[in-house]
Amino acid sequence: MAKGKFERTKPHVNVGTIGH
Repeated sequence: MAKGKFERTKPHVNVGTIGH
């Protein structure tokens, strides 16, 4: 859920979230 919001906010953040 959160990753969806992060993706719109900052594409690079989405990658970091998946890494964790």
